[in-house]
Amino acid sequence: MKQFFGMSRNGNLAEAVRGMDNPQFIMLFSNAAQFEEHVKSLEKMYPGVPSIGCIGMSYDTEIVENGVGITAFSGGIAAVANTLEQVSVMPVKYIDRLKQDVIKVNASARDTVCIDFCSGNDACALTTMHTVLRGSGIQLMGGTGDAGKVSANGRIYPDSVAYALIRNENGRVKTYKENIYHQLENYRFIASNTDREKYILGSLNGKPAKQVYQSILHVTDHEILTQTFKNPFGKINGDETCIISIKEVDGNSLACFRQVNDSDVLTLLELGDYKEIVKKTIETIRRDFPRRSAVFSVNCLFRYKLFSEHGYMHTYLQEMAGLGSHTGFVGYGEHYNNQFVNQSMTCAVFE
Repeated sequence: MKQFFGMSRNGNLAEAVRGMDNPQFIMLFSNAAQFEEHVKSLEKMYPGVPSIGCIGMSYDTEIVENGVGITAFSGGIAAVANTLEQVSVMPVKYIDRLKQDVIKVNASARDTVCIDFCSGNDACALTTMHTVLRGSGIQLMGGTGDAGKVSANGRIYPDSVAYALIRNENGRVKTYKENIYHQLENYRFIASNTDREKYILGSLNGKPAKQVYQSILHVTDHEILTQTFKNPFGKINGDETCIISIKEVDGNSLACFRQVNDSDVLTLLELGDYKEIVKKTIETIRRDFPRRSAVFSVNCLFRYKLFSEHGYMHTYLQEMAGLGSHTGFVGYGEHYNNQFVNQSMTCAVFE
């Protein structure tokens, strides 16, 4: 298979697709003002080609912050794109679409991946999709777009998850997750006074969450929103730790970017040697896939901000480009199989 990336910093879709020949699957990353226009135009340019899209920044060796980016696959894939609607209420209502698409693409664990873009309520959407994908061992990666809407096959959908099943006809495919944080000392908390709908974390071990966070890290209310780049929370999920970013201060509570429930066990994390961790991720991918056709990734907005503040973002993209064709987008949350995480990188690697 082959991966194409095209972009236009001023939002010119014709410029972004220049040189894209016979795509079999397309992903669109647009700015908020032109999203609807880009979705319609793309479908007119490539009618019938499976596509999904969202609002967000994209990249290959450079970041497109406020224009349009296109990633496309061709030459040896089978793909289908669709949506599960009403993700905030009842996405399972549309689950037969995913079941039929798994059959349609002849999906298997070895050579098929699900890539998704979600408008919100990600945890519920992922749990719903996992009920189908786990039966075939199909891996998933993706992320959250902006403005509460996504696109699929030339239509815009609010309150939905757009997904694509892509089968690599020439080899394997595998997903990866990169975590650049580790546990800070031995801090462990039981969450309580949570609000699942508003992603509010009220108390930790019976004390106000804001007070606990500030007493450990010695930061002011204003500094909490930047301190989360270095010290997010972690939710223990079996052998995995899912990263939870702080969105804002809400009285004595903390509003997060993903749901926290009463009785969840949380830890406090700290930033590790991210440059060395990135190198190890690249080494792992090289070892697992000596031959690579494409790498598609989702990097968290907070990782983008952290790397940019430290002057590392350009270097990071150059290092990932050493794997070959690498493209992706900047998400507001990352998906890895049935996990919804923050401040992470997830990717799919195609042989």
